[in-house]
Formats: sequence, structure tokens, C-alpha cells
Amino acid sequence: MDQPAVVTVRFNKFLPYWAVLQTDLRQTLRSWVYRLWVFMTVVAAAGFLLYRVGVHKEAGIFHSAAGQCGDLFRIMVVGSLAVVVVLAVSAVGAERGTVADSVLSRGISRHQYFLAKWHARLAVVVATFAALATAVLVASYLLFKSDAESDLSLGGGLAAVVAVSAVLAAIVSWGVTVGALANGTVLGITVFWLVLYGAGFLLSLLPEPYPSPDRELARLKFVLMGHYNGGLLTNLVLGSVVLSGLAAAVGVLGFGKRDV
Repeated sequence: MDQPAVVTVRFNKFLPYWAVLQTDLRQTLRSWVYRLWVFMTVVAAAGFLLYRVGVHKEAGIFHSAAGQCGDLFRIMVVGSLAVVVVLAVSAVGAERGTVADSVLSRGISRHQYFLAKWHARLAVVVATFAALATAVLVASYLLFKSDAESDLSLGGGLAAVVAVSAVLAAIVSWGVTVGALANGTVLGITVFWLVLYGAGFLLSLLPEPYPSPDRELARLKFVLMGHYNGGLLTNLVLGSVVLSGLAAAVGVLGFGKRDV
């Protein structure tokens, strides 16, 4: 009698990671916090640019494209920081009650769960801000283009978007880690806010050679003109990568030892 065929099922060990990653991407994009962030940013940016265009046409006051983008970038960063903190900290913290089911019932390790959440929130925040910033650059170039050559530089605009996105990536990484280690979402958001504001306040007290959030945001208009140091930009990106990697390591190790 013929032996029955043996069917071998090959299990992809990254399948649980991809499942959590895709699920979190969909949930984040559909969440009211994310949609409100995008909507308010678009409305505020459009209102700001249209107001400055109206002032230029009615009063004859010329506003440079780089100056407008610099001011608008500062508004976008400061206004988006609160939402970014909530999105980052709530990645794991908001699902504290269902983490055990995900880890124990769905065959996903804690490391894969944390990495999937981290990568999903990192991709959504950085990609969204980069898209919004690029749209602002294009709109500013078209609306404030005079008879002379625009003072916006393609390389400067790219450098500004990369610099701010790198800083946001580090903030998101540490926010996800804090949310994974904290006992509650509200506690995690409070602690992370205190750390961010405390660090920003201490940096603002340092003398000029040291970086300060206020000073760096004020210099964005010069970066948009193309006046920036490539070495400093590279160091900023590398520093953000190191901080993000350190946050991920702390989060993976800490979350792996916590009770779920």
C-alpha cells in the first residue's frame, strides 16, 4: 500500500513580526490622533502661508521663501512634538492589557513584538513629517517666488528635512522604550515630557557652541538657503542613529524582562 504523502510546512520566523508591524501601521494611520495631527498641520501650514501671501500682496511686504519655511518648520516641530510623544509612548503602553495574549497566544517573541511596534511608529512619524515638510517647501517656493531667483536651496531643504526627521526618529525611539517600560501610558507620557523639557531647558542654558533647540530651530532658515555644515549634519544624523539604537537596545532588554 502506498505511503501517505508527508506535507512539510515551512514556518517563517519573521511572520509574527510582519503581522504585528502591518497591523500597527494600519491602526496608527486610522487612529484619530494621527489624522488630527495631519489635518491640523495642513490647516495651520495653509493658513500661515496664505496669510503671508496676503500681507505681501496688500502691503507690499516681501517675505523670503527660506524665512517662511524656517518659521513654519519651527511651528510644525513644536506643534507636532506633543502628538509624536503620544504616538510613541502609546505604541506598547496602550496595549498593556493585550500584550500577554499577543506574546503567549500568537507565537511572537517579546523582542519581535517590541521591534515591530518601534519600526511601525518610527516609519509613520518620520515618513509623515518628511512628506508634510516637502509639501511646505514646494508651496513656499511657488507662493513666494519673486522675479528674482528664490532663496530656497534644494540641498538646504533636503538637509533641513533630514535633520528634523533624524531628531524626531530619536524622540520616537525613546518614547516607544519609555512606554514599554512604564507601568501606564499616562505615566510614560508624563515622564517622557519631563525628560524632554528638562533636557531642552538645560541645553538652552549652555553657551553658544553647544546645540540648543531654540537656536537650532532659529537657524533653519539659513539651512534652507544652503548655508549649513555638512559635517555637522552628518554628526547629527549619526548621533540620532546611535541614540535610536541605544533606545531600542534598552527597550528590547527591559521589555524582555518585564511581566506582561
